[in-house]
Amino acid sequence: MKEIKAIIKAYDELDKASQQAALATVVRVEGSSYRRTGARMLVMDNGTWIGGISGGCLEGDALKRARLAINSSRPTLITYDTSEDDPHQIGVGLGCNGIIDVLFSPLDFNDPQNPVELLKSCLQESRDTHTLITITNLIGEWQVPKTGQIIKYKGSGSLNFFGDRILETEIDKQIQYQISENKSAPQSFESAEGRKADLFIEILPPEIHVVLMGHQYDVYPMSRLFKELGWRVSIVAELIKVNSLFKGIADEIRAPAEFSELIIDYHTAIILMSHDYKTDKKNLPKALSTSAAYIGMLGPRVRSEKIWAELEHEGRVIGGDEMTRIYAPLGLDIGAVNPEEIALSLAAGIRAAFSGRDGSFLRNRRSPIHPRN
Repeated sequence: MKEIKAIIKAYDELDKASQQAALATVVRVEGSSYRRTGARMLVMDNGTWIGGISGGCLEGDALKRARLAINSSRPTLITYDTSEDDPHQIGVGLGCNGIIDVLFSPLDFNDPQNPVELLKSCLQESRDTHTLITITNLIGEWQVPKTGQIIKYKGSGSLNFFGDRILETEIDKQIQYQISENKSAPQSFESAEGRKADLFIEILPPEIHVVLMGHQYDVYPMSRLFKELGWRVSIVAELIKVNSLFKGIADEIRAPAEFSELIIDYHTAIILMSHDYKTDKKNLPKALSTSAAYIGMLGPRVRSEKIWAELEHEGRVIGGDEMTRIYAPLGLDIGAVNPEEIALSLAAGIRAAFSGRDGSFLRNRRSPIHPRN
């Protein structure tokens, strides 16, 4: 999401009367690659770019491809094959042994449905998970669909333009599967008449939202790191106790009485870090009453267990489903000592939780880091 925001910012700052641009998007990865599907790069006709589609090995060639797409006013799908041990192959420096499809789409600034405008509309809407369908390649005669076209999926009716009810049903079924798995993926479809459509089904969740319930000095390095990651940061604390430094970093600062006014969803992590036992105890039921998927409690395990026991004694029993959302102690075991290292431990733990990973060493992982197509 941070990359998309940077692209939108650069796009909005373009002198659209004198400049042209194209958007490069990774739409398929076979094998290993530095970037995954959904990685993007905005390329201006003056040779500058924002974002990236690799670790730097493909960007040089991507500049040329983007300019060609701009000059031809036509989207182009380019395949980069880094699987061959050929020193002359573009992108072989990645050392990833993968095949990468990149779609280069020239941007029509007068088209409110161009790729960047669609991305912008997703960010401007509520914190829903959006589904985007990109047509990467078409074979056969199609009346309405065009290569490079992007559709914001709002239900099966969004697919009517294909003009083939059976094909639309098949596509919709696959989209529903990708949504249920919360995973983006390229897919190919074929009509009864032999026409083929290659699509990139992209699941675009909102940014991670971290709610820090506290005002002590360790809020500062956490806020800085989370914002650097592109996450949304909210702070809940007595306003008179909030350091002025926080105001330049946090997206939102609320008094405890305004906690219910925060937008908290499944993509939210709440951190109880007031450094006051009674305050954290009071805030835990509040956090559990929300739909936040991650609730972290700063401090040793014995402290958290004491809070749970006291709440149970007072009639607030924390059920099994609720306990699965609680991370106490929170963070990963990296030997963190100072506030900055603790912030790193927390950020890594939150990212691992939302990714469904255990945060262990990658050298001990026996399966690929990312799912393979």
